[in-house]
Amino acid sequence: MKHLGFKAIRVLPWLWELPPTHARFYPVYAEYCELGVPFCTQVGHTGPLMPSEYGRPVPDIDQVALDFPELVIVDGRTGYPWTEEMIAVCTKHPNVYIDTSAYTARRYPPNLVSYMSGRGRTKVMFGTNWPMIAPKKALEGLDELGLSEEPRGLFLLSGNATRVFRLNTT
Repeated sequence: MKHLGFKAIRVLPWLWELPPTHARFYPVYAEYCELGVPFCTQVGHTGPLMPSEYGRPVPDIDQVALDFPELVIVDGRTGYPWTEEMIAVCTKHPNVYIDTSAYTARRYPPNLVSYMSGRGRTKVMFGTNWPMIAPKKALEGLDELGLSEEPRGLFLLSGNATRVFRLNTT
């Protein structure tokens, strides 16, 4: 897979109704570490009619981060309704991040906005969930969040995502 230039790989454990800590996923995480690509997944409730419990940041994402401290984990969908748990896991683990996919800026939980404005400014990145939400639509309401220049720049592509996904911007 290295020759294909993957920047990340997305796995949704809830599709199999298994927690991210299930033994089936551990060889995959080990491969991500070897390849140096982030593990992208969904935290929070599921949009489809599937069990949401597999999207709980605590205990599952926390445990995966403990078992694979070198694994970069990007958790999409803000973790809602467990956003506070997601923030705690991001704060605890240096290689765990949040992306805002599937949410427009107007719907970001207030605790997430506060986190990305301050101590979490290097831990939250913009996401859209394309093609369900177009980038322009996902950014509606961004100006109303009150983000200063630094957190706003880090949140958008020129910042955190470029660093986490090792994107070449030249």
